[in-house]
Amino acid sequence: MLNKTNLLGIMKMMKRRLTLCLVVFILLSFFVVRPVSAEDIITNQKLITVDTGKQKLFAWDNGQIVFETPVSTGMALAPTVRGSYKVRRKVPLKDMIGQVKPYKKYHLKDVPNIMYFYQGYAIHGTWWHNAFGRRASHGCVNVPVPASKWLYDWAPIGTRVEIF
Repeated sequence: MLNKTNLLGIMKMMKRRLTLCLVVFILLSFFVVRPVSAEDIITNQKLITVDTGKQKLFAWDNGQIVFETPVSTGMALAPTVRGSYKVRRKVPLKDMIGQVKPYKKYHLKDVPNIMYFYQGYAIHGTWWHNAFGRRASHGCVNVPVPASKWLYDWAPIGTRVEIF
């Protein structure tokens, strides 16, 4: 039979459990990370974002997308690095030679509009394939040549690059 003492005891226990649930919920909300997407980026500076899931590049200026293009990022065994970078060097035209095992060696002449952002990783024009929207590179961000020209002219050295 429920008396006043038992009822107060049950209410205290329920209050403790509810408080514990609320604390756990709040703590979990800090640790559950939602994937970032290009639409979540807020900035008032020039910014380039590369969404490797969507295989798209977005150019931002004053918090607005001002340009977007399909891209080809790194293949399974030669992924494009993810993280926060800056355009550190620009080269208008260069031959690119290399190999990422197990893929074949490559020697590509006259690669245009190269913007290096980390070690040998770059955003650059791509004339040798039309597989944009699919992973096809050895780690770089391949962009259609007209889009690469626009980006090269628009982005100064130091432009932030976010790859996710």
